[in-house]
Parts: sequence; structure tokens; C-alpha cells
Amino acid sequence: MNTAHASATATIPASPRAGTRARPRPDARRWLRATALRLALAAVLVFCLLPIAFLASTSFKTRDEVLSGHFLPLAPTLANWSKVFEIAPLQWHLFNSLAVALISVAVTLAIAVPATYAVVKLRRGSALAGALLGSYVAPPVVALLPLFFMMRLAGLNNSLLGLGLVESLMNVPAAFWLLRGFFKQVPVALDEAAWLDGVGWWRTLWRVNLPLLWPGLAATGLICLILTYNEFLLASVLNSRPDMRTITVAISLFQGERVVNFGQMAAASLVGIAPVYLLALAFQKHLIGGLGARR
Repeated sequence: MNTAHASATATIPASPRAGTRARPRPDARRWLRATALRLALAAVLVFCLLPIAFLASTSFKTRDEVLSGHFLPLAPTLANWSKVFEIAPLQWHLFNSLAVALISVAVTLAIAVPATYAVVKLRRGSALAGALLGSYVAPPVVALLPLFFMMRLAGLNNSLLGLGLVESLMNVPAAFWLLRGFFKQVPVALDEAAWLDGVGWWRTLWRVNLPLLWPGLAATGLICLILTYNEFLLASVLNSRPDMRTITVAISLFQGERVVNFGQMAAASLVGIAPVYLLALAFQKHLIGGLGARR
């Protein structure tokens, strides 16, 4: 009797304590984390796209609708888009900006790549590298007047080449800071093996390091291109001729002395954003892969 009663009692599962809650299953927790992550990403996406959506909406508004403060145009119009190209030849300003950006990226990488290799792999010029990064903290307006007179003496004022050279020197610290992490990813043993075989520093940089740094070079070049494309201060001072203006300077001209043409400025801004956006979209894999590989 006692043995049967004990076995029957042992088979009865213990009831949960009063007041305790059942823990969510692992699948439920995983679903909650995934949902929270999607909601957070959606909020960030909306936050980033909201200024672009506001520009697009403003470009189809009349002046009175812009002042009214409505987000969507009540009576959409294409007058701003037609007047934009009548007031300023934006296609030539876009060409100037892209030409200056390409010149700047080429010169910046030509200087920053060997300089970063010398500091990271050859252990030379560390103090100079620190001073170079420190110079990036100073605002560009500090060097504006000396640069203007230097460019005028060299005969490079009001030229795409002169502006590209100045912009390239301004971006060297940023390129050095980005490339330093990429160069550290390449093992030093590869360089030492090449040096033991009698390969010089330049050939080691060209044949050993650069083939492994293409994602980093693409990411650095794209970031420097965007920095140059968006620059306004130097472009407005060094290139004052109407045919040498960049797109950022051309957009600022839609602001008059008493009246600001917000609709036309929004349309011109969208025209200026489009090339860089398409370029970043085309090289999206290289940009994300390069920045993701950097430590």
C-alpha cells in the first residue's frame, strides 16, 4: 500500500508555485528582438529620409505654400523645376563639382597611401602623422586668405585644377585616418617576406598591399569625393567666375537679398544630391565592405 501510494505520488507533476509567470520561449524572445530591431531600423530610415522627402515636397510648392508650412503641396507645380535650369546652368556646375572631386580624390590617394604605408609599416614619421591629424581640427577659414594669395601667385585661381589641388590637401588627414586602419589589417609578415626577397618598399606597397586594400581604397576615395563635392567655403572664394562655380555655390545663389526662393533652391538641391547618391548606391558594397573591415 505504501509503495503504490509513493509511486503514484511520484508520477504526479509538481504544480507551479502561485504567483510565478511562465518564461517566454526562445522562439518568442528571438521574434521580439527581431521585431524591435526592425522597428528601430525603420525609425532611423524615416529620420534619414525625412529631409529628402521635405526637399522633394518643397520643390513642387509655390512660394505661398512654402510659407504656409504644409508638408505636402496642396497644388503641385513644375514651375520651380523649369525655372531652375533657366536661371543657372546646373549641368555645367555639376560637371565642375565632379571634375574637382575626381582631381581631389586622385591627388589625395596619391599622397595619403604612401604616407600611411610609411607610418604603419615602416614605423617612420609618427610625429608628423600626429601633427597632420591635428591640423584637421582647425577650421578651413583660418587658411582661406593665405591660400587665396598663394593660388593667385601660382595662376591657379578660377580653375578646376587649382581648386582640386587645394581640396585634395584638405582631405589628406581624413584619408590618412581612414587608411591607417586598413593598412593594419595587412600582416607585416607579408612585407617582411617581400623585403627578404629583395623587393623594395615601393614595389611591396604596389604588389603586396594595394591588391589587398581595394575595398579600403574604394571606401576612402568615395568618402573624400563626397567631402570635396559638398565643400562650399573654398569653392566660393577661390573660384569666383560664373563658369567655374561648383554646384554648392550655384545653389546658394537662389537666395536673394530680400526673398529666398525656397522652391527653386529645393529643386536645385535635389539635382545636386542625385549624382552623389547614385554614385554611393553603385559602390555601396565596396563602401560597406571597406568600412566594415576596418578595425
